[in-house]
Parts: sequence; C-alpha cells; structure tokens
Amino acid sequence: MVSVMTTSTILSPDAYLDVMRRDAARMRDLAPRDLDAEIATCPGWTVREALVHTGSVYSHKVAKMRLPDGPQTPDDWNHGPTLDEDHGEWFQDRLDELIRELTTRGPDAPSSTWHDDHQTVGFWYRRMAQETAVHRVDIETGFDAVSAVDHDLAVDGIDEVLDWFLVEWHEEIGPDAPGRGTVAVRTGDHIWRVTLVADTVELSRVPGASDAVISGEPSELLLWLWGRRPDSAVTIQGDDELVRALRERLRVVTQ
Repeated sequence: MVSVMTTSTILSPDAYLDVMRRDAARMRDLAPRDLDAEIATCPGWTVREALVHTGSVYSHKVAKMRLPDGPQTPDDWNHGPTLDEDHGEWFQDRLDELIRELTTRGPDAPSSTWHDDHQTVGFWYRRMAQETAVHRVDIETGFDAVSAVDHDLAVDGIDEVLDWFLVEWHEEIGPDAPGRGTVAVRTGDHIWRVTLVADTVELSRVPGASDAVISGEPSELLLWLWGRRPDSAVTIQGDDELVRALRERLRVVTQ
C-alpha cells in the first residue's frame, strides 16, 4: 500500500469538537419528533436506531480511551436507553461523556484504537466528528431536512474513508476484490488516486493518470463514498465498471 501525503486535511481538535457538537445537537433536536421515521439512506433503519447506534458508539469509544486494551465485554459500554429513559437525554449524556473524555485527556494522550499507526485520543476526535456527521445526515433524511456536511470536515472525511477504511480495512474484502485500475477522486484542489489491484489498494494524493474520475462538492462526494448518495450526486467520467468496483469495495469496508 502506498500513500503519498500532500496538503493535510486534518482539522484542529477544537474544530472537530465544534462541528461534532453542532451535528449532535441537530440529531437530538430532530430525532424526538418521530423516532420511528424511516431513514431513506439506510433502508430498514429508523431514526431511533440511528440515534441509539451513534450514542452507543460514543460510549464504546469512551471505553476505548479508559481501558488499556479497550472494551472486552458488552458490559464495558452503554448500549442504549432503558425503558424509562428519554432517548434525547440519553443521547446527550453519551455525547457529554465523550467530549469530557476527549478534552480531559487531550489529543496527544495514548488510546486504544483499531488503527495500528494511530494510537492516540486524537484518532477519536477525528473519527467521532466524522461518525456524527454521517449519522446526522441519516437522521435528517427521516424528516426530508438534509443539510450539507461542513465543508472542511467533508474534505477531511473523504481522506479518512479512503485511507483509514479502504486502505486499512481492505483485508475484509478478500483476496480477489473487484476492479483493476486507478480511480481519481477530486473535490476543489484536492485529489486522491485509488489504484485497485487484486488484494489491496494503493492510495496517492498527487495528480497523475487515472482510468476514471469521480468529482463533486465535498459533502456530496463524502456521502457518495459512504453510500448515502446516488451516482447522480457526483460527476463520474471514464470507466464505469471500475467505479462500480470501487463502490463495492467501499460498501464492504464501511457497512
């Protein structure tokens, strides 16, 4: 696997916290209106399930930071509100707990993560901001009230999903993954070139030859990579079959 760094997309810790708070507040404000509303971006999922999933993820990551080896049993984190708990209040409690843990420790403190090269609390600043943004959009679809992901966070999210998910988790796809060739992903001045081979991908962040190009506004492109937008939300040029292969690989590592 090859990854060539150019201009970093990483935001400051405070920027991650700010956008996380805004997106989480939007989730809490919307969700109680109809917890049983269906989420168009994830058929079969409801607003209730998206809210509980996100809050449970927050609690799991707190356990990742608190426990030297991370959570080991289901009892190590909170899986959802009890029968007499308000869903919105439960979610807010999980968010508050996460932010306290992040800010008390600080981004440079050691933490268990699933990425061998990134074993600090800073990993969770970025990952939880991205997690919240995508699920905020999920909940918004339940009310036909979708708004764009923050511009800078979306650019960074494109980098994260291609590097931390597609590259890092590629072994989940298997030894003979679909597609052979290079797809360029572009938004503004940023470019990522993803070369698909049988059992891995090579990621470069510099211009060069490609067999297909996927481009669009940062928010739409990020959500397309996460399977939340149709092909019509972005511009696709070149080898359609190769683009479909990239999307299939992404589906496996982001499901």
